[in-house]
Amino acid sequence: MIPSRVPPPTDVLTLELSDQLKQRTEGLLTRLIKTNLCTRYVRESPIFSDFLRAIENSCSPAATDAGHNTNEILNETLLEAYRTTIPLSTYDSYKPFVNKFLERPCKHDEVKDLFAPGLPYFIAESSGTSGNSAKIFAKYRHPPGTSASPQGLGGKVCGVYSLTHQHVVEVQGADAETLTRFPVCLSSTGTIRMLHGMDIERDPSTLNLTMPNATSPVAVCHIRNYRSFLLMHVLFALADARLQVMYTLFSTVFLDIVAYMEEEWNTLVDSIEKGELPDYEGIDHVREYIEPKFHPQPSRASELRAIGPASGNPGWLAKIWPELKVIVCVASGVFATVIPKMRHYLGPDMLMHSLGYVASECWVGTVYDPYDLNLFKATHDDIVEYLDVSLEETAASLISAWNVVTGHKYEVVVTTRDGMWRYRLGDIVEIAGFDPRDGTPVLKFVERRNLAMLSLTYPMTSEKQLTDAIFDIQDTLGQVAEFTVVVDDRVMPRRFGYLVEVQDTVGPTADLACGKLREALCLSNPGVKHALEEGMLGNPTIRILRPGTFSEFRKWKVELANTGAGQIKVPVVLWDPVAQEWMFERVIQEV
Repeated sequence: MIPSRVPPPTDVLTLELSDQLKQRTEGLLTRLIKTNLCTRYVRESPIFSDFLRAIENSCSPAATDAGHNTNEILNETLLEAYRTTIPLSTYDSYKPFVNKFLERPCKHDEVKDLFAPGLPYFIAESSGTSGNSAKIFAKYRHPPGTSASPQGLGGKVCGVYSLTHQHVVEVQGADAETLTRFPVCLSSTGTIRMLHGMDIERDPSTLNLTMPNATSPVAVCHIRNYRSFLLMHVLFALADARLQVMYTLFSTVFLDIVAYMEEEWNTLVDSIEKGELPDYEGIDHVREYIEPKFHPQPSRASELRAIGPASGNPGWLAKIWPELKVIVCVASGVFATVIPKMRHYLGPDMLMHSLGYVASECWVGTVYDPYDLNLFKATHDDIVEYLDVSLEETAASLISAWNVVTGHKYEVVVTTRDGMWRYRLGDIVEIAGFDPRDGTPVLKFVERRNLAMLSLTYPMTSEKQLTDAIFDIQDTLGQVAEFTVVVDDRVMPRRFGYLVEVQDTVGPTADLACGKLREALCLSNPGVKHALEEGMLGNPTIRILRPGTFSEFRKWKVELANTGAGQIKVPVVLWDPVAQEWMFERVIQEV
């Protein structure tokens, strides 16, 4: 392992660092408030009534005239009003306003300056991980910041990202003329477009391009079919032995790439030898742009045939791409569960870097230590406040960045340049310390808040406890590749029902797994132990899914939602009854 190039986080802030952090944070917060104070969301949403009243009572009428003279308002007045009157917010307060972008027609006067000055660059659509409906968020173009661009690592790059969109918002003027157009798409898609200036109006011209050092032409990123999207990225990457870096959004996407590559090995190698594209579903609309960039490479095909498919051999990808040095993806939280399987394909010397702490709402943190997949430096572009998980869930329990305590757990609450105010992100983090260079908090992602088995009523069980329990019994069950949990109500009382895909084969002592799973859950959660003993909760169950189920699930979800590839996540707890039935149909064994 290469030693880290960053200093370890310090446990306690010095007085000097604390003052620096406070000044920097309050300066940013003041700018955000002044920039977004005159938006329609602030002026019209009931959650801001006390805030606006506090400002009016402290300032002259001219200073608070809607849309004017925000610079005349004292910074201290703004900060005090923010701290004492802005409540915690959720999507419920945001939704009626952001839905204006989906109205037909979308009128310019209704959406201009809605959350931030001007109009958004795109509308981000969340992946709906928890099983709820997808949420949408307005995303505006801002001056270059520190958070939204992962570090470049150089060399030939396979960047697996999608440029597809759900639909296009057409903003109309008073005479029904179209003033501007922007896409509704995945947050990752919109961010890539914004970083590289790839406006949807330019799509016809960019389809012929290949970005510098990229293995895949831009046209590949416009393929909607999930399987074909990944395979075409793989095809161009396989054809280039010089590949050094691979970017995927999530670790699970990387595993899907490997699984499809194994399935289609012979077809892919034959295509590289002949220079002919495979006849994959859903690529006809971009074939004319891709074919001229794909040439016969018989010598590379011979190299790949000599290596052969994975066949269970460790370090397979290092043999395919001798210069491949790093995989970049989100691999914290539940996505860390597939790291052992990734390591099997990568070999012991390949590096894995985090993409950062990313949410659809905002970029929460940048990578702190590239060699630690779950260590992030809080953003300098938006405001992060910390809701102590042991206190009442109100704004009065919020802790400022310079007052958090190392080792304590907090829920992330954000105020963003895109017009979200004290928005509950729902993520729990642990403070790992502070950057000794500037005092910024360094975070570890722990779990999602309140996304556990709530309908079982009796034991409140966290995602982390559910995850840790299944991985604690791998010596009995076998290596877990991926899993999800449902409420198993086939027999009463209800119980935790694990749906598991194992990496190789089920272990020879798998018949002991359910008992050991019970022990693990009881050890981590006394509430589970009590509920089991009182008969309020049944023993957990484990059903084994056929190989490739989770990869198929992501493909199915992409096609079902008609969304871009790459951002479909499988939640720790699966509530969607349709998705549950889909999973049940692929059970091959119950232990």
